[in-house]
Amino acid sequence: MFEVRYSDLAGRIGRLETPHGVVETPVFVPVVHPVRQTVSTQYLKKIGFNLVITNAYITLRHYGDEARRRGIHDIINFDGAVMTDSGGYQVLEYGSVEVEPGAMAQFEKDIKSDIPIPLDKPTGYGLEYQRAKEYVEITLKNAQETLRVAGDTDAIWVGPVQGAEHSDLVEHSARELDAMGFNLMALGSPVELMEAYEFATLARMIVAAKRIIPAKPIHLFGAGHPLTIPLAIALGCDMFDSASYMLYAKDGRYMTPVATVRFEELAYLPCQCPVCSAHSLEDLRGMQRDERTIEIAKHNLHTLKSEVDAVKQAILDGRLWEYVMQKARAHPKLMEAVRLFADLEYLEVGTPLFKEKAIYFYEPIDQHRPEAKRYRRMASQFRSSKKKLVLCLESQLHPFYSSRSFADTSKKYPDAQICSYNPFLGIIPAEISDIFPASHNMVTRADHKLHDYPSFVESLHSFVANNRFDEIIVPADGFIQDAVEAAKLSVRVDKQDGSQ
Repeated sequence: MFEVRYSDLAGRIGRLETPHGVVETPVFVPVVHPVRQTVSTQYLKKIGFNLVITNAYITLRHYGDEARRRGIHDIINFDGAVMTDSGGYQVLEYGSVEVEPGAMAQFEKDIKSDIPIPLDKPTGYGLEYQRAKEYVEITLKNAQETLRVAGDTDAIWVGPVQGAEHSDLVEHSARELDAMGFNLMALGSPVELMEAYEFATLARMIVAAKRIIPAKPIHLFGAGHPLTIPLAIALGCDMFDSASYMLYAKDGRYMTPVATVRFEELAYLPCQCPVCSAHSLEDLRGMQRDERTIEIAKHNLHTLKSEVDAVKQAILDGRLWEYVMQKARAHPKLMEAVRLFADLEYLEVGTPLFKEKAIYFYEPIDQHRPEAKRYRRMASQFRSSKKKLVLCLESQLHPFYSSRSFADTSKKYPDAQICSYNPFLGIIPAEISDIFPASHNMVTRADHKLHDYPSFVESLHSFVANNRFDEIIVPADGFIQDAVEAAKLSVRVDKQDGSQ
């Protein structure tokens, strides 16, 4: 049903098989109103969306038996895969809906939804713990009832994970739904978080779910801002839905890759999508409001799709870390969220052991990228029979053993273990300086300060502790000399002028 083809960090390009065709993930899923389609589903299909989500509860209320007879694909005039929300959004907005979970499940089954969602009880954001716990239990009970009604079907029933900012509730919800047998999970209640730009809380919510369900595909409800897409994918989300493209357009908000801009504030159209290429700014301003809203909504759709495609390319290129860090600089609260990456060990699982392109190290956060962590761990286990250790500034030529610096140092200290170092990878023994990423990286030449690189001190200490050096020779470089002092090494340290 779900096959992963490529990955980087926890982001992955996969294939999700549905009764109405294969959907490539990660994918943005546009929300389609089952009664009023301002942007037609045919337009969505034409520009590359082969999965949409619509509201089964509204469909039930408006069409009833007609929907059962015609099926949801005919109702919304879409021959691709259709996901259906059972009314959870209405429950979040109004407190309840006039339908029971079992009846809702039967209706979704009758209208032949490809990816139906059980009627859940969203916890929302800011709900006190005990009430949130009650909502989680209601959702789990509804999910069990849904599975009893669903029976044997080709549809992919979704397990709605609730709990919001309460991580233990998210974990409990995910664990129970996983045990029930749901093959696709959906993480609920992030809309209010994203509206408040609480990206760090959103990240922690995704992490809590991924720890319990690392392999199964995860859908993120309501993620419709270009800024959230790279973060969510890097943390392990595979699908996201939103009506933001239309809601923003109605509010006169024009999406860019890093923000939304009030249309009236634009002096230029900073985009070359088909909409912006076909119209000048003056053309759009001269349109009737409803007509302009549709055109802006179409532009917003192109922006969202383009963002997903850019992230996919970053995964293929092995540059998802770089891409996410670049995007994080678009908003301070997004930068807060990516700081969490430093402690997320599960990001290593999907990061390839080798990449064809060199990786880039810019600033201290990059010492925590999976490739650097792996290399430091490997280097710390390196065993040398030598009694003398010589540390050299890393040269621009890779691998280190092919550099002039290594040749000169070998002549000067023929009986020594020779290593280079950099702030991100730590200690780099010459013998393994051709192993990725030691010979496949580029480092900024900034004035790196040791206090920003605790991983370097740990690397130095581990490397020395795993060997039996009597003497360490270091260059007259403030960074390494400070590191030697910080590591409190119990060997004699000789400081050289760095010219060897």
